[in-house]
Amino acid sequence: MRKLLLLALSTLLTLTLAVPSSAQTLAARKGVSANGVPGASQALTAVGASWYYTWAVNPQGIATPPGVEFVPMIWGRGSVTPGALAEAKANGTTLLGFNEPDMAGQANMTVQQALDLWPQLQSTGMRLGAPAVAFGGDTPGGWLDRFMAGAAQRGYRVDFIPIHWYGSDFSAAATGHLESYLNAVYNRYRKPIWLTEYALTDWSTGTARYPTQAQQVDFINRSSAMLKSKSYVERFSWFTLNTQVAPTGLCNGGTPNASGNAYRAS
Repeated sequence: MRKLLLLALSTLLTLTLAVPSSAQTLAARKGVSANGVPGASQALTAVGASWYYTWAVNPQGIATPPGVEFVPMIWGRGSVTPGALAEAKANGTTLLGFNEPDMAGQANMTVQQALDLWPQLQSTGMRLGAPAVAFGGDTPGGWLDRFMAGAAQRGYRVDFIPIHWYGSDFSAAATGHLESYLNAVYNRYRKPIWLTEYALTDWSTGTARYPTQAQQVDFINRSSAMLKSKSYVERFSWFTLNTQVAPTGLCNGGTPNASGNAYRAS
């Protein structure tokens, strides 16, 4: 009896240790998009990112810090090669689909082209995210909607939905605008969401307008709290890691700015 009791207690302890705490689960959701610029590796640690991607099948020269996961992406048509797919599989367990195929300046693909190539991405056996549209992920008859309908008709696998969002309203209302979009996309497809690009940037005049550092810090604080409250948001990643790439960057080289400190604390 004593032996059985000890065995039961040992099993219970093992199960308890194997279950991640809510804090660990939340921390694993926070990531960032990154480019292979000087200081990027240190910056990943500085902002508390648990995962990152580079719009490519490899880390683009970034030395991945311990405890941080790299997630590969098949960016567009030209990336669908046996070599690129094998490299993606060697570098991760989850694969991000095409990047903004609805934009002429990005992957620029028709729904038919994406669907025809999808079996090759699916053949990696990796967990697979839908193509990440630039906008209109919740629009009936939009690019993503037609892709998802076509994938369902052909019996293709799509495990989660990556989306992008940029807010032109720099006030406290911005988080509510993001939340409404997330809810609408989730309600349409009922699949887990990855918010793979998000920030405050206003392109309404044709020239990008950016928030002040104080406005950005406030948005990071508010939006992080909202994102962590959404059980269907599996992961989110700020755009972007370094100010060398965009003014919304969280770090100057490997040193976090006020936004980077806020993101780490969120």
